[in-house]
Amino acid sequence: MSGAPFPTPAAEERGLEILGSIRQAFAEKGFDGASMQDLARAAGMSVGNFYRYFPSKAAIVQAMCGYDLAEIQSEFAEIQSSDAPMARLREQILVHFGEEGMKDGQLWAEITAAAMRKPEIGVAALQMEETITALLASIFARVTNRPYDEARQRYQGQAQVLVMLVKAMAMRTAQCGPASPALAAQVVTLVDRILADISNDIAEG
Repeated sequence: MSGAPFPTPAAEERGLEILGSIRQAFAEKGFDGASMQDLARAAGMSVGNFYRYFPSKAAIVQAMCGYDLAEIQSEFAEIQSSDAPMARLREQILVHFGEEGMKDGQLWAEITAAAMRKPEIGVAALQMEETITALLASIFARVTNRPYDEARQRYQGQAQVLVMLVKAMAMRTAQCGPASPALAAQVVTLVDRILADISNDIAEG
């Protein structure tokens, strides 16, 4: 956000409200199709006032990544504190394969496309994925009784596959509708296999 170097809590809250109000317009019109005027209108603001919060569309995408990541971190905190973290993780992954994923799939398709053309967006998207893989590693470390650094290195590939599956399913559902039962079954089987392999890989001693 622009303005003061350290936005006040009220400004931060207002920024989050704006992100919520423009999210659908951004997803529907796309990164290139949505003008700042379109987004300001969706937020019920003048263009000049809108620019005070978000000086560019790249800044909007970066803020959306941060907003979504905060929600994801909250989800992972609940999973980590659960008595059955892998079961809770599985439940949360499958939630993102359904209507919940459909809500954000088009937006993430636009962000992914924009990331290929705008380096600053690519950096924000990559940082988000890396943070999620780190959160997954923390769960895997607890389940397998391994130190975090060891778990992150040992299960990096599995974590990246899980992130890729959630992202791909969300985008596909948004663009093509719900997955066929056959496709959904294959994806769930792959998720279950990954989680089972990690759950059974308990450290000795």
